[in-house]
Amino acid sequence: MKRVHVNISGRVQLVGFRFATHRAAIGFHMTGWVRNTANGSVEAVFEGEDKSVDKMLEWCHIGPPAARVENVIITQEPYTGEFNNFTIKY
Repeated sequence: MKRVHVNISGRVQLVGFRFATHRAAIGFHMTGWVRNTANGSVEAVFEGEDKSVDKMLEWCHIGPPAARVENVIITQEPYTGEFNNFTIKY
């Protein structure tokens, strides 16, 4: 099992990025959360099977069709299992 904290920058707000991330995370059986940040990036925590997290990270480099991802900063963190599902934070 794996946990990563990501910060995604570029044109990632006002393009449905959080909602698309939520759908993708559910599809990859992730738990965790996603939210917009004040500086215009999107931040997320993903927990799940190693291969599923890796696929989710690949998706984060592309995002939804209207997004233009410029940078994805990935920080590995210890897996905690603290989440029951994947949520959008507001």
